Amino acid sequence: MLRPVEHVSPEALARGQRHLVQDLAWASLSGSFAGGVILVAFALALGATPVQIGLLAAIPFITQAAQLPATLLIERLRQRRKISVLSITAARVGVLAMAILPFLPWADRRLGVLMAVQVVVAGLAAVGGCAVNSWLHQLIPHEQLGSFFSRRLVAGTALACLGTLCAGWLVDHAVGGSRLHAYALCFGIAALTGFVSSWHLGRAPEPQMHDAGPTGGTLQRLLEPFRHPNFRRLLVFLAAWTIASNLAAPFLTVYLIEQRGYGVGTVTSLWVASQIANALTLFAWGRLSDRLSNKGVLAVALPVWFGCMLGLVFVDAIEGPRWQLAALYGIHLVLGVAGGGIGLASGNLGLKLAPHGQGTIYLASIGLASAVAGGIAPPVAGVLAQWFQARELAAVVRWITPGGMGEVSIFSFAHWEFLFAISAALGLYVMHALSRIDEGREVSERHVVQEFALEAWRSINTLSSTALGVLFPFERLSERRKWWRAREARREG
Repeated sequence: MLRPVEHVSPEALARGQRHLVQDLAWASLSGSFAGGVILVAFALALGATPVQIGLLAAIPFITQAAQLPATLLIERLRQRRKISVLSITAARVGVLAMAILPFLPWADRRLGVLMAVQVVVAGLAAVGGCAVNSWLHQLIPHEQLGSFFSRRLVAGTALACLGTLCAGWLVDHAVGGSRLHAYALCFGIAALTGFVSSWHLGRAPEPQMHDAGPTGGTLQRLLEPFRHPNFRRLLVFLAAWTIASNLAAPFLTVYLIEQRGYGVGTVTSLWVASQIANALTLFAWGRLSDRLSNKGVLAVALPVWFGCMLGLVFVDAIEGPRWQLAALYGIHLVLGVAGGGIGLASGNLGLKLAPHGQGTIYLASIGLASAVAGGIAPPVAGVLAQWFQARELAAVVRWITPGGMGEVSIFSFAHWEFLFAISAALGLYVMHALSRIDEGREVSERHVVQEFALEAWRSINTLSSTALGVLFPFERLSERRKWWRAREARREG
C-alpha cells in the first residue's frame, strides 16, 4: 500500500487528480480552523506581543529547512506518497493536541507550548510538502499545471471560506472564558478534517521516481539549484517576495483586531471576501498562465498587491467608520484577485523551471529560500512594530493668512501602518528581481490585462449568458480575442 507504480494510466491520472483536488479542499478546511486568522486571534487571546506574533508567523518558514533532510530521505526511500501521507497525518495529530491547550492549568505557559507545537506541526508538514511537490512535479503534465492547480485552489478556497466564517462565528458567540474553549473546538475540527484530507492524498497514484542523473556528493546535489543561473534568479525573486509580503501580511489580522478594534467575526469576513475574489479569478489566472506566461501574470498581479498594501496606510483618511470598513472590504477583494495570480504563477514557475527528473532537489531549494526569507521577515517586522507602536508619521499642509490659519492633513500613519508602507516600498525590488527571470516567450503586461479582462467577461457570460448578453457585446470581445491570437501567431511565424 502507498507504493509507487510503474505506469499511471490516463484513467488513473484523472481519478488521482480528483482525489488531489479533494485533498486540498479538506486540507484548506482544516487550515481555516487551525491557522490564519484563528491562530493569530488565539495567540492574541493568550497575550502575545508583536514580537511573539512575528515569531509565530516565522515558524512555518523556518521549518521549511526540514525539506533539505527530507530530500535525502526521499531519494533513499523513493516512496514519496508514503512519506507525505505519514508525515502530514502526524502533523494533524499535532493539531489535535492544540485542542488541549486552553485546558492547561499553567496559563502563562500556554503561548510557549503553542509555539512548540507549531514547530512540530510545521516541520512535519514541510517534510510532507517536499514529498508532495516532487510527486506532483512528475505526475501532472506541464501543460496542465495552470488548469489543475486552479481547480485545486478553487476547491480549497471554497471550503476555507466556509470554515473561516464558521470558526469566526464560534469564537465571537462564545462568552467570557468559554472563548478559549471555542478555540479548542476549532482545533478539534481542524484535526478531523485534516485526517479526511490525508485519506484523499493517499488515494492518488505515484509514478516511479525518475533517475536524477549522475550522482554526486550530498552537498554538491543540494547546491546544484543555486548554481543554475536562471533558477538562482527565481530563488532571489521568491526570497524577495517572501520578505516583502511577510513584513505586512502576517500582521494584517493584528492590525484589524487591535488597531481598528474589529471582532474576530468581522476580520474573518474580510478574509473570506478576499478568498472569494481569489476563487472567482483563479480559473482566469490559470488559463492565462498556461496560454501566456507565469512571468506575465506576476508582472500584473504583484504591483496590484503592493498597491493594496500602500492603500491600507490611507484608510484613516476616509471619514466615517462605515466608509472605512467599506474601503477595507474593497482592498481585501483586490488583494484576493492579485494574490490568486501571484500564488498560482509563482508556484507554476518553480515547477516549470525545475529540470525534469530533478524536481525534489530544485523544489526543496525553493523551500530553503522561503525558510531563510520567511524566517527573517516576520520577527524583524514584529520588532519594528513594537518600536513604531508609540510613533506616528504625518504630512500636513498649513495655510496661514492675516485672518487665521488652516491645516490639511495629506497623510498620517502609525504603528502597523508603517509595516504596510515598508512592504510596498520593497515591492520595487521584487519587480526588478522578477524582470531578470527567463521563462521563455515574453508577454507584455498590457496583453495580460486585456486577456484577463476577456477571461473574466467569459466567466460572467457563462454564469448568466441570457441576462448579460443583452447588456454587453460579448461577440465583439470574442472577435477581439481572436484578433489578438491571430496577431501573436503571425509574430511567432
